[in-house]
Amino acid sequence: MGPTHTRPTPLPIVLAGARGHGRWHLANIRRLQDQGLVRLAGICELNPLGAHELAAFATELPQQSADFGALLDSTGARAAVICTPIQTHTELALTAAGRGVHLLLEKPPAATRADFERILTGVRDAGIACQVGFQSCGSHAVPAIRELVRTGAVGTVRGYGAAGAWVRDDTYYRRAPWAGRRRIGGTDVVDGVLTNPLAHAVATALELAGSAAAQDIASIETELFRAHDIEADDTSCVRVTTTSGLPVTVAVTLCAEQAGEPYVIVHGDRGRITFWYKQDRVLLQRAGHGPRETVHGRTDLLENLVDHLTHGTALLVPPHRTGAFMEVVEAVRTAPEPLALPSGAWHTAPALTGGGTRRVVRGIDAAVAAGADTLTLFSELGVPWALPTEVSSP
Repeated sequence: MGPTHTRPTPLPIVLAGARGHGRWHLANIRRLQDQGLVRLAGICELNPLGAHELAAFATELPQQSADFGALLDSTGARAAVICTPIQTHTELALTAAGRGVHLLLEKPPAATRADFERILTGVRDAGIACQVGFQSCGSHAVPAIRELVRTGAVGTVRGYGAAGAWVRDDTYYRRAPWAGRRRIGGTDVVDGVLTNPLAHAVATALELAGSAAAQDIASIETELFRAHDIEADDTSCVRVTTTSGLPVTVAVTLCAEQAGEPYVIVHGDRGRITFWYKQDRVLLQRAGHGPRETVHGRTDLLENLVDHLTHGTALLVPPHRTGAFMEVVEAVRTAPEPLALPSGAWHTAPALTGGGTRRVVRGIDAAVAAGADTLTLFSELGVPWALPTEVSSP
């Protein structure tokens, strides 16, 4: 009789936050459950999901509870996905860590540096695995770009730029009480364009620069603005100077004239590499050669976490690899309040979907692209509403 192969027991998982972006996680868990890798054991939501929301799990409905700790206990979960409001991440992560439950923690991992340090300590003391949900860092384009840089494909690297021009209408800021807030009462939220919706632009640029850890950062300059009637920023730029002396400049907006794919540029003295990180698409342009475009695969971060727990595969985004990003979050949190743009700097337009409206900053698409292209801040580009740089040194 030949050898028998036993299929590993699916990893029981609890999902905290199954609406909004959590719907993506719900579908992804279903995909991995179909492969026999995981089992959705529970859902933590203040308002339980209805039958139509759980139709894909109708044959094996998960437990539901608003009490995260009790749900972890009753389900015997070995892992949890936390996709809840930013200001709840720390306590939920520590609740899981206290029970020895491994984590996929959505970005941003915390609203403050102090809370991030609490998570790091809790994870370390509990001996659990924790993955932070920067999905772009699972792209196979990331090691491919690093190899191009290592082999001198674009010469000596001069810096890294990133740009994101997205459209969000007024309903975006009405979707939740914490949306567009810097704080609620005495609790920090920091739901700005750099720290949440286009956080991947910041984290991916830092990762490509090899400066993902907190100790890799020398200084941070921020310029934060808002066109919407919110507390947080919706049109901003940041320049991080790494300890190696290279700049990482990110310019982003949620008030674009036309929505575009965000990207990161590696600037070399003999060429450049452009990475559209949501598409896993890379364009290499260099002296003496024609342009070369490639599209890469991607490793799902929850699948990577499961592989780590079952086979010892290295985690792609452990918390310490997001320390530099958290330094940017802290710089944004402690910066002066975002400046409201003058009324002449923006205009309203119909929302792209639905019946709402959106605010459009005049000329912002070109300014965002120029920031990434030249590694300069809005004020240095001569944008009329941009004030001189505020510098924050972590």
